[in-house]
Amino acid sequence: MTTTPPTEFTVAARREQATLVVRVGGELDYDTSEEFVDEVVRHLTAARTPPAAVRLDFGALTWIDSSGLSALLMIHRRTSALGATLHLDDRPEILERLLHVTNVLDHLTAPVAGTDLTDLV
Repeated sequence: MTTTPPTEFTVAARREQATLVVRVGGELDYDTSEEFVDEVVRHLTAARTPPAAVRLDFGALTWIDSSGLSALLMIHRRTSALGATLHLDDRPEILERLLHVTNVLDHLTAPVAGTDLTDLV
């Protein structure tokens, strides 16, 4: 039996006006979740003004486990505290399945209370 080596984890963030865009690639699991949260939080707090939205792009994600889900919940907690709405973009099947089984998609992506959705368009 052959096994494939784990895909290297990558996380890259950039600020586009009032939106923080974070591209996630590889395996988001026990070994990489802390790095992921640290990188997102670092960019959330880097600018004088917090972003109005945070877009997590999972187009290159190959795996996610319960630690990765926990990281998403921690990021949601931080974005909500800043008044930013979290978006989970380009979700692969593995992430869709995890979000469906745990029933947290609506929780993670709900607009922050008091947010005027027209401001985000």
